[in-house]
Amino acid sequence: MEEDMKPSQETLEEWHNDTNNWKWGIFYFNKKDKRIFPPKRNPYLGWTVNFANPRSIIAMLALVGVMIFITIRASNA
Repeated sequence: MEEDMKPSQETLEEWHNDTNNWKWGIFYFNKKDKRIFPPKRNPYLGWTVNFANPRSIIAMLALVGVMIFITIRASNA
């Protein structure tokens, strides 16, 4: 698959079902998958972070930063 091509749904499902893309069974790590938030192994449980994608790490850190900021602001109010 070329770098700029969007993977097919079949390819996404193949990556998702590949146990090699799941570290310790819960952390999704796939450099080929450009999605920031792919579905969890059980899609009914929501989404997870693709830890192989640098943009997802930034998004996760930003989310944690916002939660810490809100907590600090609320405790000082």
